[in-house]
Amino acid sequence: MCHVSNILIRLVLVALCGAALLVACKAPETAPTPHPTDTPVPDNGSHVSSPDGRIQVTFVLEGGVPYYAVSHSGEDVIKPSKLGFIFKDAEPLNQNLTVVESKLDSLDETWTQPWGEVEEIRNHYNELRVSLEETTEAHRKMTVVFRVYDDGLGFRYELPEQDNLSDFQIMDEETEFVLAGNHQAWWVPAYRDNRYEYLHTQSPVSFLSEDLQAVHTPLTMETADGLFLSIHEANLTDYASMTLAGSDNNTLLCDLVPWSDGVKVKASTPHQTPWRTIQIAENAGDLITSYLILNLNEPNKLEDVSWVKPGKYVGIWWGMHIDKYTWSSGAKHGATTENAKRYIDFAAKYGFPGVLVEGWNLGWDGDWTKYGKRFDFTTPYEDFAIEELSAYAAAKGVALVGHHETGAAVVNYEQQLEDAFAFYRDLGINTVKTGYVGWGQGIKRRNEKGNLVGLEWHHGQYMVRHYRKVVETAARYQIMLDVHEPIKDTGIRRTYPNMMTREGARGQEYNAWDVEGGNPPEHTTILPFTRMLAGPFDFTPGIFDLFFEEYRPNNRVNTTLAKQLALYVVIYSPLHMAADLPENYEGHPAFQFIVDVPVDWQDTKVLHAEIGDCVTIARQDRNSEDWYIGSITDERERTLETPLTFLEAGKEYVAEIYADAADADWESNPSSIDIYEALVDSNTVLNLRLTPGGGQAIRIRPATGGEANRLPRISE
Repeated sequence: MCHVSNILIRLVLVALCGAALLVACKAPETAPTPHPTDTPVPDNGSHVSSPDGRIQVTFVLEGGVPYYAVSHSGEDVIKPSKLGFIFKDAEPLNQNLTVVESKLDSLDETWTQPWGEVEEIRNHYNELRVSLEETTEAHRKMTVVFRVYDDGLGFRYELPEQDNLSDFQIMDEETEFVLAGNHQAWWVPAYRDNRYEYLHTQSPVSFLSEDLQAVHTPLTMETADGLFLSIHEANLTDYASMTLAGSDNNTLLCDLVPWSDGVKVKASTPHQTPWRTIQIAENAGDLITSYLILNLNEPNKLEDVSWVKPGKYVGIWWGMHIDKYTWSSGAKHGATTENAKRYIDFAAKYGFPGVLVEGWNLGWDGDWTKYGKRFDFTTPYEDFAIEELSAYAAAKGVALVGHHETGAAVVNYEQQLEDAFAFYRDLGINTVKTGYVGWGQGIKRRNEKGNLVGLEWHHGQYMVRHYRKVVETAARYQIMLDVHEPIKDTGIRRTYPNMMTREGARGQEYNAWDVEGGNPPEHTTILPFTRMLAGPFDFTPGIFDLFFEEYRPNNRVNTTLAKQLALYVVIYSPLHMAADLPENYEGHPAFQFIVDVPVDWQDTKVLHAEIGDCVTIARQDRNSEDWYIGSITDERERTLETPLTFLEAGKEYVAEIYADAADADWESNPSSIDIYEALVDSNTVLNLRLTPGGGQAIRIRPATGGEANRLPRISE
């Protein structure tokens, strides 16, 4: 690593080419709503500021070597950090550079999400494009683009078409993040067998260097001054995913997940990298309501997406994890015609549009994690009449949710991909859950003759290409996707709105397994500030039988019942599962919250935010005047004062409250819950009492005329 002194002094001395201010005209998802620019773009091409002027990015060449730096309110966030590439069989593109041109630009538009955490998103940035060229005989060219928002920035490399850089192989992307301090970080390790599915560790950033750790993104940090940062990437397309490797002096290095032959990226010009993103917030909650990642993706390419519909579902899934059923055929086979009809009837009764059935197709017998090539995606087991069930579901206003577990046998899946999606489309199945259970660097890559040529990671360029191929293929058949064992979300749901939700972290199933005692109470108080910054998460909440002693007496869910309800609001997903067995819901008054809670939102507000301690989120239903609140805590009891100032002033509402009872405790009495109603308005301050491992879920709806006389009022 190169350490350069006096760069900050030289930043102001470097004169880049002047640039005119241009206003970009792009076609957003809907007609943009103009906004005035808060701060003009500076006319000095060496730096660019956020619209509010608080974040500044500076670019400089030091002896022909490119660097960038970032400050917030005049304080360093990223100290001068190197940029560039190392190629295979070619000279590096990281030195001997000169600035050919620099341009400043600005965009301010508002676009509408077809579904999401909020309906409208403002896309407001100032941009600096720096075109570089080598001073050597090769004269290779590279452009670095910075887009700076009020909530952070993104930057990427663009390699234009050129004679001396056509086909290339990247051995290293030399992007650095030289942090201004030894911040506290929340992270999960990279290059491990279990993909992204690890509990978060909290440590100083320096620990990553001392312990030789590479970590996945989003990597969230808190500075000593109380500033919150998260490093991730946006629009990961035909490139290796980025992990971060610790280095000396509080430095993080871009560490691309390699192919089996050691090459990181194989491409040809013109080509562009994903955006390297840094979200910056003065409180942790503002990270959650930052939409920088989405804004750095391309607008919707699918045009008409009226067939993309968020919704809730039930399914034959939890029963397998607790050993009531099996995926494989036999006496305990879960995916039978009789069992599926029971779930369909349940879904129809309570208004759930989807029923997920796993284990219906040939290939589950034996160790399918080793022999995924046996999966047949169009042939059901004899005890599962899929055509009959599809018609039965449709007659009740319900649809089956399809399932493609690949066992990480990617070649087998791709060979059947068109037939598999056509099969589902013809049956009226418009949502498919996919799975890629496999371990470490174990995905078999084969050539056209079927010979093994390499073993790949889930997160390298080979699999990035595969996951995108599946998204695009599904879109052609008007099928929505829920991807498990995925590539991390980098905001492509803006471009392909059928890419609904995904896994990519430890979900509910870990509570049914003999793995570290399940997910501890703090797990879900960390996820909104880390994994959830990337995008929607199919966590599968809603377990009511928290001990399931009949099937797995040594396992349990480490929350209260009220917290299971609150997770439907705290953890965002446009497809949410009511994960427990139907018999555990029938007749239970708390089930009403799951029936009521939407999955598509008009607005989202974070009311409390302490990473690893507690989080409270309020969301407004996109299709009504209702608001929903979810509040959760770690293993500590706490009471949170929660003003309802987001409600319309002068209007009365009914709060339907699902709270931990006074004697509730996640360890000893998790099912104890109080359910009651009260009148509230915009002046109300709720005192949310959360027991250890607990939570609170609230529906707030406009009051009817008679309710004002019979319900108690919660005063200020």
